[in-house]
Amino acid sequence: MLENLSISNLALIEKSELDFSGGFNVVTGESGAGKSILMSAAAILFGGKADHAAIRTGCAFAEVSGTVSVEERLQPKIKALLAEVEIPAEFPLLIRRRITTSGVRNYVNDTGVGAKFLSLLGAMLIDFHAATDQLDLTIPARQLEMLDRFAGLVKERENCRILVGKLQELARERADFEKNNVSSDEADTLREMVDRVEKVNPEAGEENRLAGRYKMIANAKEVLSLCGRVRNALNEAEDSIVDRLGGVHRDLSELSRLEGEGEETEKLLVSCDELQENLNDLARKVEHLADRTDLDGEALQALEARLEELHALKRRYKVSSEEELLEMTSSAKKRLSALDDADACRREFDAREKALQADLKKTAASLSEKRRKKVEKLISEVKRNLADIGFGHCVLRADFTPVEAGATGMDLMELVFSANSGEAPHPLRKIASSGELSRFMLALKTVLADADEIPTVVFDEIDMNIGGETANQVGEKLRALGAKRQIFCISHLAQVAARADHHFCVAKSTERNRTVSRVAELADPVPELARMLGGGASALRHAADLSDSVRKKQK
Repeated sequence: MLENLSISNLALIEKSELDFSGGFNVVTGESGAGKSILMSAAAILFGGKADHAAIRTGCAFAEVSGTVSVEERLQPKIKALLAEVEIPAEFPLLIRRRITTSGVRNYVNDTGVGAKFLSLLGAMLIDFHAATDQLDLTIPARQLEMLDRFAGLVKERENCRILVGKLQELARERADFEKNNVSSDEADTLREMVDRVEKVNPEAGEENRLAGRYKMIANAKEVLSLCGRVRNALNEAEDSIVDRLGGVHRDLSELSRLEGEGEETEKLLVSCDELQENLNDLARKVEHLADRTDLDGEALQALEARLEELHALKRRYKVSSEEELLEMTSSAKKRLSALDDADACRREFDAREKALQADLKKTAASLSEKRRKKVEKLISEVKRNLADIGFGHCVLRADFTPVEAGATGMDLMELVFSANSGEAPHPLRKIASSGELSRFMLALKTVLADADEIPTVVFDEIDMNIGGETANQVGEKLRALGAKRQIFCISHLAQVAARADHHFCVAKSTERNRTVSRVAELADPVPELARMLGGGASALRHAADLSDSVRKKQK
């Protein structure tokens, strides 16, 4: 139950602090005084849209806060929801929303929360019904949703939606599979490529190795000539480098003999020995290079053919190296392997779809059966409430049409209604009288509120387009509802307002050249009832009589 509502800088309301009680609370006032602002503040508090355009002109922010008591029967559900976001489960709840041009900050028990969480919490605590909900009421899909709420079938309905979601996800998965899978034409191309590459059988880095070998063989004569000249200079010609170095070694040996055991000449001899060994090693390597040089023309042709084979393969598949070619071939083999498994994958998709469709049909069939069992109770309850507000002889039924199982089950349902016996019933969407729709909505919402066990219900102008004795009946219905839960109602009818347990009046005035709306609970509602009846002495007497008559009936 909403115990307290504090409003700052919201539209025409500069500052308002209100305490509420249980029972039937009515809000009245002149048109444009700000009654809807008060109800908007309550909606904002419980997660409704908070637009910075609602900030009072000239102010930096608007704020709505309130304390909400929670009955013991609801506390376990509320505690579980609070635990999900680690909010202390302290009652009464303190809810606060601060609106600025840069955004909205939300708090529950002084802990920051998101707007979505606040909406979930609000849905457990309060139910808003505006006159515009009449149009919503005429939509068959919304009527079916209301039946499910009344019958406690929301979970079964949600199961249908989940199964449809899984089927849709499976369809996307299958589409992605087919999109990425190999077509028969592409498979032929891939097989041709794999065959070509495997026939050539390239090796990583092969071209670089062959190119070096090819260059060597192509220049074999020049290579052999140069090797011969080097060998001749080193050790084959008369007066070769090796021969000259031998003479140098003999002279150093003679120098060493003449010097005796001098260290200097010994070092020179060692250096000469090292030079001789290096020259011999160089000669051997040149000899080896010459031996490896092949003048075989057939070998050269074979190398040319192999290099051209590799070049042609890389040109065909637009790659620059054997590594890329091998990687492309490996990928092609994997895709071809996937193609071989495609039929098995398709069979698996079919099996999964069949199982989900079977689950959906079973779930939808069970939901449909339960709906048909519960709908008569809903109709009976609504008709009983309609009788209380002037439709004692109405006709009401639910027409079902079976459809293919989907997110809401396998039913279409539409309520058909006639206000008077003997008249043909018509779908609610074809009822032209807004007064009839208002009363029908009150009856239906009353039944739903009982089913949902929501502690606070707000009716915004539920009495629109009615009057006379019907207004008395609607007032009595709202008063009776107030005995079970906290009811708020914006009303323009004195017959309704007179039956309220608590009467709040919204008045607009000009202060310091600014328009201000103020809200106050009336200790004596008679003057306000008289204004609602048209004003004047006779209206005042009528209001007093109306108030006395209501109080006597309540006793």
